[in-house]
Amino acid sequence: MSSLHPQSALKELIPYRHIASVTPHDTNDLLFPTRALMVGTAGDIAVITVGGETITIPSAVVTANPLLPIAVTRVLNTGTGASNILAAW
Repeated sequence: MSSLHPQSALKELIPYRHIASVTPHDTNDLLFPTRALMVGTAGDIAVITVGGETITIPSAVVTANPLLPIAVTRVLNTGTGASNILAAW
């Protein structure tokens, strides 16, 4: 049985309402947590997730999935080689 609330599952079907360019930064959070990242030029992406994990998404994953459905609060400058990154929420 799924633990997702029905409204949470429904939210995934709603188009993004906002998209903004991301400037990776090691100490500043994004204005809003993302629902997805869009990547124009592949490379590793280091992020802090809404859950607080710090992780680097490898370039191979980014290349295969230029639209990453990931909720993040920060895109780190250190460890990020990707560019032309957009945040969607």
